[in-house]
Amino acid sequence: MSLETVARQSLYRQTHARGGDLHSLTDRRLLGRIWRFAGRHHHRLGVFVAVSVLGAVLTVATPLLAGRVVDEITGAGTAGVVVLLAVVIAVVAVAEAATALLTRWLSSTIGEGLILDLRTAVFDHVQRMPVAFFTRTRTGALVSRLGNDVMGAQRAFSDTLSGVVSNVVTLTLTLAVMLSISWQVTVVSLALMPLFLIPARRIGSAMAALSREAAAHNATMNTQMTERFSAPGATLVKLFGDSAAESREFRLRAGRVRDIGVRTAMLQSTFMNSLTLMSALALALVYGLGGALALGGHLQAGAIVSLALLLTRLYAPLTALANARVEIASALVSFERVFEVLDLVPLIRERPDAVAVPEGPVTVEFDDVRFSYPAADKVSLASLEEVAELDDRGGEEVLHGVSFTAAPGQMVALVGSSGAGKSTTASLLARLYDVDSGAIRLNGVDVRDASFASLKATVGMVTQDGHLFHESIRSNLRLAAPHATDADLWEALKRARLDDVVAAMPDGLDTIVGERGYRLSGGQRQRLTIARVLLAAPQVVVLDEATASLDSESEAAVQQALAEALAGRTSLVIAHRLSTVRAADLILVVEDGRIVERGTHTELLARGGRYAELYLTQFGPQSGPDRRTCIPRGPHSHLCARNASSAGELTACGQWEDLLSG
Repeated sequence: MSLETVARQSLYRQTHARGGDLHSLTDRRLLGRIWRFAGRHHHRLGVFVAVSVLGAVLTVATPLLAGRVVDEITGAGTAGVVVLLAVVIAVVAVAEAATALLTRWLSSTIGEGLILDLRTAVFDHVQRMPVAFFTRTRTGALVSRLGNDVMGAQRAFSDTLSGVVSNVVTLTLTLAVMLSISWQVTVVSLALMPLFLIPARRIGSAMAALSREAAAHNATMNTQMTERFSAPGATLVKLFGDSAAESREFRLRAGRVRDIGVRTAMLQSTFMNSLTLMSALALALVYGLGGALALGGHLQAGAIVSLALLLTRLYAPLTALANARVEIASALVSFERVFEVLDLVPLIRERPDAVAVPEGPVTVEFDDVRFSYPAADKVSLASLEEVAELDDRGGEEVLHGVSFTAAPGQMVALVGSSGAGKSTTASLLARLYDVDSGAIRLNGVDVRDASFASLKATVGMVTQDGHLFHESIRSNLRLAAPHATDADLWEALKRARLDDVVAAMPDGLDTIVGERGYRLSGGQRQRLTIARVLLAAPQVVVLDEATASLDSESEAAVQQALAEALAGRTSLVIAHRLSTVRAADLILVVEDGRIVERGTHTELLARGGRYAELYLTQFGPQSGPDRRTCIPRGPHSHLCARNASSAGELTACGQWEDLLSG
């Protein structure tokens, strides 16, 4: 490998180094964990080291053979010997090229295999993390662990390992051969090494700092583009933003990246030209000193040629090894960052003796459930949240002794103010979180004792946002039933009142729905998620504000689809629109994490409590002089107004009679 190539690689690795120091080399636990991944490829690692040694030997052989050719020519040798030496040089060149290809194939195979193992391990581990982890973690930072950090760890084997092994062998052999030819020339050549290494270290450090600054600006620009180029982000900017200000901010950062690019290019060019100059001066020294020694009868002409060719074999590995510290430290940092994610313990884990929820209609039971959201240090990493230190304070209890039972086929509705704990209750049923105390049972089986597969098959959920992947309608539906046929998909779409819409699309089931499903209307998106639940066919359905953001026409269509989804199933429905839960078998009014009222729609209205207050807020008739005289009912009857001239003038009335009849 030429000195220029080594110098370029050295600059690149220093520029993209992630920092770190060599203290980790003494960390046996870290090294042991690295070997557990790398050891899976130990056979290829052994072959790789052997081939690298062979390549180093061939690298040193060529200069010696070239010197022999010159000696044969100047020493009145025979043509046959010269031709034979030339053939050997050609064979060595072919062998060296083949060895280089084999070395590269082995290193890339090992490196890519390591990438596969690490990425799969991180991906699988992250999938087991609780929802609390994803609500705190920056997605970009997490994706970076599977990208940049895994790639950094991979370079430890595909680049650093091969470089260190081959360079150590090459350097050792080259020094030995040069010293055997002329110790004087060798010592003088080594004295010039600082002229190569000092610029490489300083310029490499400067380029690394510039690279990190450019990366920070690029990350900010990427964030700006990602947010502004998404459908909701673009809409927000068009409605409220200042496009000129957005452009100025983007141009400012892009301009800084441009300036950094120019400076980096000039630093790299300066360094490469300096190395070229130093290499030329070193060769001049070899020819000058070596020539003088040859004229004095101390060296042969061929020895001078060998020394000149060996010089590049000396400076190249020395330059590379001088920067190996940075590469090794950078690789160890990457491994540490990957292992940092793998060391996070998932709070939601399947028990070894997990059981299946009994088949058939399901009874849902909440038994004195108490819950508080986990503290940040239990579910996240500071580096993934971009904070100096995670908050280790425990979360406040948000559910206080919640108890109720939903019999098979019953609909239980949760109503109340925003933030009262309704969605939290639904999340616990699907075991997105675990309760702190008490229990949630499905047909008598605690959800913490149920297998993940059984729980997923038993409980289905439709959320308010109706999230979809940027894939086809078919792929989004088959997420719930991977083996479903097209006929099954169309049947689910028909029951969800969406088959006509999909059939009218040019690509039908192959229609790409767009990021988060934004190519579909809100009602279409929600009905598609209902079709997905119908395919899954769970015995328990959770609806979390499934119609909250829809217009009246879309809501009517979705309500028809929901009727299909809920038919014959136990259901837990969360709603702010009380009109959607009037037919519920049991309505639970949740306030501040407690069930403050329970009963049917009629019973709760007659009681005149918090539910009646919520219902009146949404559907009570407007106050005015033509109001009938009513009989007061319940503790909240003061909310009714009769002959009120303003919203603040409230008098008691029996408005509940009208509501009960309506």
